[in-house]
Formats: sequence, C-alpha cells, structure tokens
Amino acid sequence: MTSPAAPSSFPSGLPSSPGAHVRAVHDDFHGDLLEVSMGPHHPSTHGVFRMIVTLDGERIVRLKPVFGYLHRNHEKLGEQTTYLASMPYTDRLDYLNSMTNNWAYAIAVEKLAGQAVPERAEYVRVILAELTRLLNHTCLAGFLLQDTGCSGTPLMYAFREREKILDLFESLSGSRMMCNFQRFGGCRLDPTPEWLAAVRQLVDGYGRFLDEFEALISGNEIVMARTQGTGVLTPALAISAGVTGPMLRATGVDYDLRKVDGYGVYPRFEFRVPLGAHGDTYDRYMIRILEMRESIQILRQALRDLPAGPILDPKAKNRGFRPKPGEAYGRIEGPKGEIGFYLISDGSPNPFRYRVRPPSFVNLTILEDMCLGQTVADAVIILGSIDIVLGEVDR
Repeated sequence: MTSPAAPSSFPSGLPSSPGAHVRAVHDDFHGDLLEVSMGPHHPSTHGVFRMIVTLDGERIVRLKPVFGYLHRNHEKLGEQTTYLASMPYTDRLDYLNSMTNNWAYAIAVEKLAGQAVPERAEYVRVILAELTRLLNHTCLAGFLLQDTGCSGTPLMYAFREREKILDLFESLSGSRMMCNFQRFGGCRLDPTPEWLAAVRQLVDGYGRFLDEFEALISGNEIVMARTQGTGVLTPALAISAGVTGPMLRATGVDYDLRKVDGYGVYPRFEFRVPLGAHGDTYDRYMIRILEMRESIQILRQALRDLPAGPILDPKAKNRGFRPKPGEAYGRIEGPKGEIGFYLISDGSPNPFRYRVRPPSFVNLTILEDMCLGQTVADAVIILGSIDIVLGEVDR
C-alpha cells in the first residue's frame, strides 16, 4: 500500500498530518524558514483554532492566529430576539462559565431598565459566580499541565472537582453547563437549604484539594522549568492591549472589577487580589491557584451572611419587556477577565444594538507577542495559559 502524496505546497519528505502542515518559506532577514500550520484540528489548540507559526530552527519568528471557524452570529441573533430570549444564548459564549455570562448580561439589561435586584438574589449571584471561578480555574490548571507534558493525573484530579460543581449547577438549574439561570431583577429559582448545605460541604473540602494539587504540581521542577520565564507579558503591553483578568494581574497590575466597580454585594466581603511579579506562564498558573483560595473565602462569607427574602423582584418584567430608549454597558469580573454587554434600546422588544466584550478574544490578541523567540513546544503552553474558549472568541 502506498501513502497518499503530500499537497504540492508542502516540500517532499516533510511530515503532514490533519493537525499540522509544514512548508518551506524564505525571509530576506532570517533566511530559510519553516512554516508550520497547527490546527484547526489539533490537540494543542483548545478548540477549532489555527496557529500559523514561522520558525527559524525551533524558534518562533512569526505567529498568525486564525479563528472564526465557530462564528455563530451571536450579536445579530441578539438583535433579532427579545431581551429574555437572548439569556440562553449567553450560555453558549464561554460554555464553561454560563452562570457568569448570564450575570453580565443581566446587569446590562438591569442598568438599561433601572431594575432593582433583591438582596438575597445578589448573594446567590455571588455564590454562583465564585463557584464558576473555581470550576474555570480548576479546569485551566488541569489543561495547562496536560499541555506541559504531564501525565493525565493532574487533569483527572481537576475534572473530579469540576464534576462536583457541575452536579450542584444541575441540581439547581436543571442543566450542567447551559444553565440559563439569571433573570432581570434576580434569579430564576431560590436555592433550597439542602443545596446550600451541599455547597458548604464542597467549599469546606476544596482547600484540601488545592493543598494536594499544589503539593503535586506547583513545586515540580519540570513544571517550573517549562513555565518560568516562558511567554512573558509586560504590564505596559497588557494594559495597551486591553488584557484583563488573571492574565493582567499576573503582570502585577492591580485591577479586579469586583474591587474597581464593586458590583453586586462584593464590597461586603473581605478578599485579596493576588498579583504576579513576572508575567510569565508560571505566574498565570499561580494567580489562578491563589484566586481559587480567595473564592473559597468569599463563598464562606456569602453562605454565612445569605439573607432571607425574595429571589426575584416582584416588579421585574422578563416577558413583554420594552425598556425605554437608551444605552447601557454591564460588565463583571469573569473567570477569564472582563466580560461585558453593550445594549442600545429603541423602545422595541429587541435590542437595537447588542455587543459582547469577550475576554477570551481580547486576551488572545497578544499571543504572538508572548511567543516570539520561544519554541513550538512553548507556544503550546503559552496558548494554554491564556485560557480561551472558542465559543467566546468567535461568537
């Protein structure tokens, strides 16, 4: 049996696969170079994403990100449907973090309509947001360590804990991932005492998981050698590019919307904002670990102080909703950074303009800057440390 011939644009004798194609190129400055196409179906790309990497030996001299394979017309759909009907579409943006997507959109609509939110609902929103942060950062740590070449053990540990949070979301909302839980003026359902007790049990045990995970990974000399000094992002570049979330704080910039905007009832809770010092891949990993420890503290305070009362404002209109003409922007500190929704109302049942500010897309724009001078293997873990979800990148 003979193997099929490689495409004519690839030099003979070079490997080709469904996920990575190679061709020779020439650059007047660098001389003969190699261009490697990683993706769009490749295990390192975290979804349907493509990197065209130009190499001088093993060193990256250019990197072009190519995305758009998952474009679903989200924003135009938002302008063709009612305000409430767009809520389940927000689940599909960052499909790991539907609870926080819902909250950011709800805040934008509530600002547009001047809608009040009951105190109990604000506390429940914080509880769900911090559980989502635990879920997201736990998954990121597992995926990143898999990218560095670790065995499947850290990833399986991470997914074991993720399952516990998804079970809580399913028992509350009826869905594990596409929760469609927030409503304008509050939440769809009131958590039961049994559900809150299950959350307390999870929170009490999460610190032990983090201790075990760090003992296994954070001081591992191979992990440190692969990640320290790799993919350095400077504070100046991060700020100028609009990078937010753990990516920004890993560079040492103290910016967290839970502190800056004080939305919801976050000003009532005591928590710190962890900061990095080097802006490298290891700092981005450690920031997520430290943020999970702060999320545990926030959850304990929110569960302790959760007030009684309605979960949805009785005056809230979720059906037949027609806000007065105007505009509003609602944003929150999502697990990946600032997720925001910009809405313009013309008084009709649908938004005149619906725009998403997705942290995955914005944070991805500086991928080439972090990869220049690094190796192909480094590019894989640098991409993993950004923490992208392609449903949010492409929309």
